Amino acid sequence: MLANLTMQLIQATDVILLGWLGPTELAAAALGLSLSFGMVLFALGVLTASSPMMASALGARFNSVRDVRRTFRQATWAAVLMAVPTMIVLWNAEHVILAFGQTSELARLGGWFLRGYMWVIPSWMLFQVLRNFASALERPGWVLAISAAGIPLNAVISWALIFGHLGLPAFGLIGGGIGSSIVWFAMATALAIVILVDRQFRRFHLFGRFWRPDWPRFRQLFRLGGPIGLTMGFEGGVFSAAAYLMGLFGAPSVAAHQIALQVAATTFMIPLALGQAATVRVGLAYGRKDADGIALAGWTSFVLSIGFMAVMAALMYIFPRDLITLFLDDTPTNATVISLGVSFLMVAALFQIVDGAQVVGAGMLRGLHDARVPMMFALFGYWAIGLGVGVGLAFAMDWRGIGIWTGLAAGLGVVAILMMWRWSRRDRLGLVGRTH
Repeated sequence: MLANLTMQLIQATDVILLGWLGPTELAAAALGLSLSFGMVLFALGVLTASSPMMASALGARFNSVRDVRRTFRQATWAAVLMAVPTMIVLWNAEHVILAFGQTSELARLGGWFLRGYMWVIPSWMLFQVLRNFASALERPGWVLAISAAGIPLNAVISWALIFGHLGLPAFGLIGGGIGSSIVWFAMATALAIVILVDRQFRRFHLFGRFWRPDWPRFRQLFRLGGPIGLTMGFEGGVFSAAAYLMGLFGAPSVAAHQIALQVAATTFMIPLALGQAATVRVGLAYGRKDADGIALAGWTSFVLSIGFMAVMAALMYIFPRDLITLFLDDTPTNATVISLGVSFLMVAALFQIVDGAQVVGAGMLRGLHDARVPMMFALFGYWAIGLGVGVGLAFAMDWRGIGIWTGLAAGLGVVAILMMWRWSRRDRLGLVGRTH
């Protein structure tokens, strides 16, 4: 949980610093980040499959070192394969943003920001694979330490590059992207070094004969990870689509959306981590064919997630303005953005509990290697319900930004109900006892 939170705070630092440049620059960066976010989530989902695969191998205990190494290597191959086309699209982001109906100024600034930020992608993907390995061994402490060190490092480097401090020129928007790229490269390198030298990690010889292909394991990774990637892409994609729909209402709506989303994304890190932990713990019990262990791991994560998100919902409902003004100065210039951000955050408070339920539910099911049906739940819930309701309320009912956020809440609620319905019927559906 703390590792997830610290990684999210790195991006939150960027949003705060870019907010100091002004609402237009923040809106442009938000469109750039939304484009990047929507693309990398599929890759993250594919790489996430390595976590239950390694965990179930460790739970089975038969030839586990070789099996874990096979999964790790092919996950890294997959990361390289997916990073290249992602970066090509981001290099041409200005044209993509224009194609989504945004103004030429926002497209130009957003594309300029991504020219620096796109270099985050390979380092970020490698970090996720390394992190999944450490998590499968139930040793996330190094991930936390490195992520925590990344927060002040990112704050100093990006501050210096954006505003021209420490003897560096002021690069503005692109400086924030370059700063993030430097920090993620340093973090991925540090975690790789730890895995090479730590006694409990190095026995797996993860980087030995790295060039050798393992096509059966590569295909297995994509068979499990493809549906997970689409599930995560459907969720992240609908939030990215929401940012571009906000652009039709003007730059203040985009900036307010990004700030409210940043607050919601920060609280989301805790149930996301609990879902990741559930994937590992359920996966270990699944490898042992331990039905009681599966139930205990899953329901424990669910209860902790719901409890935490209930508290976060209360904080958002009671202190929305205080949370929004963490990112923007409370001045007349920013009054419109702050007002919109407060209204969006009030809706976010309403969907906190179901947001926690859907992500931890997906993590529980992944531990059972169940990904295809949850993918269909995500497609229906986020796009048919979430985006459909949001667009209807925003344009047909003239609710504008509030309508978009209400649609997001509806979509998350539907997916949460479907995920937990499937988990509660796992024995009847044969998910626990099937061969893997």
